[in-house]
Amino acid sequence: MRVGSNPEKDNIKIDIESYHRVVIPVYIPNLKEDYFKDGLVILKMCLESLISTVHKKTRISIINNGCCDEVIDYLNQCYDNHVIIDQLLHSKINLGKVNALYSAIKSNLEPLITISDSDVMFLPLWQQKVEQIHANFPEAGLVSPVPSSTAYRSPFNNSTLFYGFFKGRIKATSVIEPDGMIKFQESIGRVMYNAAHLEKYLTISNKKSEAVIGSGHFIATLKAEVFRHAPLAICEAKIVGGSENNYIDIPNDEGGFLRLSTKGNYAYHLGNKAEDWMQETLNKNSLTFKKATLTSLPKAVSIPKYGYFIGIVLRKIFLNKLKKSYLKRKGIKEQY
Repeated sequence: MRVGSNPEKDNIKIDIESYHRVVIPVYIPNLKEDYFKDGLVILKMCLESLISTVHKKTRISIINNGCCDEVIDYLNQCYDNHVIIDQLLHSKINLGKVNALYSAIKSNLEPLITISDSDVMFLPLWQQKVEQIHANFPEAGLVSPVPSSTAYRSPFNNSTLFYGFFKGRIKATSVIEPDGMIKFQESIGRVMYNAAHLEKYLTISNKKSEAVIGSGHFIATLKAEVFRHAPLAICEAKIVGGSENNYIDIPNDEGGFLRLSTKGNYAYHLGNKAEDWMQETLNKNSLTFKKATLTSLPKAVSIPKYGYFIGIVLRKIFLNKLKKSYLKRKGIKEQY
């Protein structure tokens, strides 16, 4: 039996005060196996650094993706103690990274959505810097606060290259913080960069701003419009297997959006082993930025569909067949 009328029927519009959401899936099934031994320590540094560096127009979604009891207890404490963490979603099984991300992405209204692994240390100004690029490049769909001088090689930069050749300017720029790239390759346990990579990266510029071409996606801020180009079917791979390519990289590129990074390094990938420098860095950077960067976010602008296909041709010619001579013209003479 139902008595009376639901008062929400007279208040049907959903209003939100935030414009930026951060979504973090967490998978730490135990603290005994060597791979996960430091997982909780790393997670604490991740969330502490995030909470201390975001502005008041931010909300955080955390997905417990099949974690052990110790981690669940910590996540519950974070949810209870921090208003800015307004969503904690629990799953007793590992849904896979993409499905966990989309459980929050598809149910929220913020125009900017940051997706991040749970082993990231957020540095001061990361949010302001990525928001600034999104504002200055309305065509930007994906912006990372961690630059990579090898990210220009990605097969998902086609729309970005079209923009660079026909609307902006591509040039080689001196790397501001090579230490950030060194720390990243150390965190994943393999060498990614040579001396030339640590000296120059390829940037793209317009009349308002400049950004590095390409990015990874262990942390990236996307315009919500990007996800409208994603597959409707659920992702059947837990991790890798093309899952992030199909649901993040390709929708951004084929949707006609740019893939960029900040010139400075504003986050660290920590990996799965805690080191002394991590806690030292966290202590040094324990600042709170409460002022929102944007009063409004410019409407997303995608480049024409033909631009994506022209970008494919440009990439094959200038970054494959004529790569050495093209980069030499840009001032990069070493092996790149």
